[in-house]
Formats: sequence, C-alpha cells, structure tokens
Amino acid sequence: MAVEHDVMAAPSFAEPTRVLIVMSPYYGAIAEQLCTGARAAIEAAGASHETVAVPGALEIPTAIRLCATRFDAFVALGCVVRGETTHYETVCNDSSRGLMLLGLEGLCIGNGILTVENMEQAIVRADASGQNKGGGAAEAALHLLSIKRRFTTPPKGHIAPASEHILMAGDSDKGTA
Repeated sequence: MAVEHDVMAAPSFAEPTRVLIVMSPYYGAIAEQLCTGARAAIEAAGASHETVAVPGALEIPTAIRLCATRFDAFVALGCVVRGETTHYETVCNDSSRGLMLLGLEGLCIGNGILTVENMEQAIVRADASGQNKGGGAAEAALHLLSIKRRFTTPPKGHIAPASEHILMAGDSDKGTA
C-alpha cells in the first residue's frame, strides 16, 4: 500500500528574491536532475538563482556560509551512496549537521542531499518528473524564506520619527528628567 503525503503549496515572491543552489556533481547525472527540479521550483516562485559546484557534500555547508550575505535562500544538492566503509555516515551526518547549524543561524536552506543505499534509489529520488527531491528542497528553502520575511521584518509605522516633542537619547538640553 502506497502512503500518500500532503504537499504544501509553493510560495511565490513579488519582491526580488535570490537563491543560491550549491551542488556537488560527484554523481553528475543525479546532480543535474536535482538541479533541474530545483531551478524549475525557484523560477515558478518568481525568484532568480545561481548555481555553484563544490567537490562533495561535505563542502556544501561551507560554500553556503561563504555566500550567506549575498543570497536570500539556499538549496543544497548532492548525493551520497552507501559504500563499503563508514565514510558514508561521516559525510551524511556532517553535511546534514552543518546545514542544520546554518539554518539555526537564520539561513533559509533546503536540504536536497540524497542519502541512499544504491544508485537505483538515487535515480528515483532525483527524477525531476518523479519524486523531484531537488524541487522539494528548493520549495523548502522558499517556505523558510517566506516565514523569515513574515516574522523578522519590523512592522512599518511603529517607530516614531524624532521631533521636538520626543526626547531622544543624548538630547539632554531639550528637557529635564
């Protein structure tokens, strides 16, 4: 029995929105499918994007941090396939932890780094017309950005402009305490 899940409607943006896709082309065909899905989702939301490549999944969090002030949101894309050594766990855990820590710093990141047992699983998940995990990661980043913009932008009109009737800090000659 297939389990169905709900998918949130993708956000859209009227104001300029820049997204950086950081991808590892270690498995080139998989990375390209992930990027195809991510780019389509970003463009559908009315945002612009750039893509940079890094050697592997471990470098993705560092690349995002280096570009943190230049983009509104980030999409991390890559693929880690279990091999014969414990390196798989290190790459999966450390790349995921790095992205999570950056998210907790306030960066809006969609994690589309596939962690799979074999290439067949990767192909199914990366397919832009199938599971489309690249598109899902892009939409996750955009949802986070929507929340950030909604709740971290100060409301307009709540700060009164300085005038002669308001004593501002440092204006000791305009009034008495």
